[in-house]
Amino acid sequence: MKILVIEDDATTGDYVAHGLREEGHLVDLLTNGRAGLIQASTADYDILVIDRMLPELDGLSIVKTLRGAKNLTPVLFLTSLGGVDDRIDGLNAGADDYLIKPFAFGELSARVAALARRPQLKEQENALRAGDLTMDLIRRKVTRGAVEIDLLPREFALLEHLLRRKNRVQTRTMLLEAVWDISFDPQTNVVETHVSRLRAKVDKPFDTDLIKTVRGAGYRIEE
Repeated sequence: MKILVIEDDATTGDYVAHGLREEGHLVDLLTNGRAGLIQASTADYDILVIDRMLPELDGLSIVKTLRGAKNLTPVLFLTSLGGVDDRIDGLNAGADDYLIKPFAFGELSARVAALARRPQLKEQENALRAGDLTMDLIRRKVTRGAVEIDLLPREFALLEHLLRRKNRVQTRTMLLEAVWDISFDPQTNVVETHVSRLRAKVDKPFDTDLIKTVRGAGYRIEE
């Protein structure tokens, strides 16, 4: 799984990240709450492990912001705030589980695995939309207004990925991993070429551009 750990205590953060990596997970470790929120909002993770007390932005605020943005990634709070009211506040903020420090890594690992087994609380989607653009996932059909748009399979996959993460920046690396299943940078312009082709079909013939370039970051679809 791909896991984001947001923990400002260096010893604890390194311990958790090292243990999860030994189990075969891909782990990103951040020590700042605001940076953690940005990372959790713009990248795809299977699990978020978050401390309650963090510099710049506390864990409760991170989770509330994510849930307000309809980000349903499972969250495990890992914190020394172990009172009943603390646990209630954490769960009410949108966390899925709560583990109190000090902890045994075996328990942390078991809780992460349990969260991964839970069915995601996402509605079954038959269609994705942005503005006047509709992607019918059943018939594999894309329309903008009354105009049907003919997309090649890779263009369809790229557009689907962007639509599922509407208003969230997707970097070149994210797109390579998700659409081309490439986990390294092949030093080609395959992403840029396909985005250009997609824009020529989805945006150019119409009055409003949906696919935006975020300079120095990547791409996103905006309504």
